[in-house]
Amino acid sequence: MIDRLESLLRDTDARGPAPVEAWDPPYCGDIGLEITRDGVWHYRGSPIARQGLVRLFARMLRRDADGRTFLVTPAEKIDIAVEDAPFLAVEMAARGSGREQTLAFRTNVDDGVTCGPEHPLRFAEAADGGLKPYVHVRGRLEALLTRPLVYDLVALAAEGPDGRSGLWSGGAFFALPDEPTASLSD
Repeated sequence: MIDRLESLLRDTDARGPAPVEAWDPPYCGDIGLEITRDGVWHYRGSPIARQGLVRLFARMLRRDADGRTFLVTPAEKIDIAVEDAPFLAVEMAARGSGREQTLAFRTNVDDGVTCGPEHPLRFAEAADGGLKPYVHVRGRLEALLTRPLVYDLVALAAEGPDGRSGLWSGGAFFALPDEPTASLSD
């Protein structure tokens, strides 16, 4: 599985995302695009079934400093409502252990991400008190890890340099929250 993810990472690096951070097109409003917390893209309330179209749109996403998410082209910028994170991490592979461990993720739109200083893990508390881990994908965009991956992460937890429990990846340590959570969330 790690070889397949490494191949995906190379392909992702080769094609790269669109340079949306450099584009400053005029704002064209809201046309009814939404990404629900389960990672499904909708247009005016109907799911978008064409995965190729979703992957194309995903390459053109940008989240601005004010927290708003847009689909950006050189000619226009339109709102996208995002319930949680725009992406889901749906697959994970771990190579090595301890400080030498590397975690690689695949998103629901086939982006590949190797966790480390440039793509950190972040842990948030869910409304129900559960743990919600996110991995940075690009720009200000993150992927929420699905429930099975949360269990995989917990199984990989190790002691860090400060004695806290957390995860190593790419030479960086990502500490789990200090207090145990009531449940795992996705």
